[in-house]
Amino acid sequence: MNPITIIDYGLSNLLSVQRAFEHFGAAVKLARSPDEVFAAKALVLPGVGAFRDGMQGLRKLDLVEPIRQKAAQGTPLLGICLGMQMLFEESEEFGRWEGLGLIPGRVVRIPDTDAEGRAQRVPQVGWNRLLPAGGKQDFDRSLLEGIRRGEEVYFVHSYEAKPTNPADLLAVTVYGGRRICAVARRGSVTGCQFHPEKSGRVGLNVIRALIEAAG
Repeated sequence: MNPITIIDYGLSNLLSVQRAFEHFGAAVKLARSPDEVFAAKALVLPGVGAFRDGMQGLRKLDLVEPIRQKAAQGTPLLGICLGMQMLFEESEEFGRWEGLGLIPGRVVRIPDTDAEGRAQRVPQVGWNRLLPAGGKQDFDRSLLEGIRRGEEVYFVHSYEAKPTNPADLLAVTVYGGRRICAVARRGSVTGCQFHPEKSGRVGLNVIRALIEAAG
C-alpha cells in the first residue's frame, strides 16, 4: 500500500484528515517541499480559510508548479473544501485571485438569497445530500463510487465552485433551491467541497477510494 501525501501549507486541520486515512491502515506523509510533492503516489490538498491565503501558502513553499506537474502526470489528487476551490482557475473571495487552474472555472460567493428571493444563511453549514450531476444515476468510476445517490455529507462553506465545463461536475447538492457544485473532477484530479473526514461512514468511502487509487 503506497502512502498518502497530505500537503501541509499551514491552513488546514491536518490531524482529522490524517486520522481518516489511518483508519484504513494507510501510511501518511506530510509534504512541505517540492521534492516531497514530486515523490507522492497520491496527494491530498486540504484547507480551511480564505482562498488568497491558501494560494499564498502554496507559493511560499514553491508548491504550485509541483502540484500542477503531478496532476498532469496523472497522480491521484483530492482537494478538500478550500483545497477543492484552489483547484480552479480563480476566486472572487476578497478580490480576484489566481488558483491552480487544474479544473477550468471560478469560485464565487453563495448568494445571500435563495431561489425565491428570501434571505438565506451563508455559509452553508451542516449535512446535505449528494446528487449525481449531468443526468447520471450514480457515481461509478470515481472516488465517490461507494456513495449512493442522496446520501448526506457535511459542508461548511461560503463560496461555491463553478466549473466551466459541465462534464467536470461530478456531484451537486441543493442549497436554497439552487444546485451547488459538491464535487468536481477532471482526469485524476477530484475536488470535494464537503469534508469526507467529517462525514462519517459516507465520507470514509472517498478516503478509501483514494487509498485504492494510490495503489
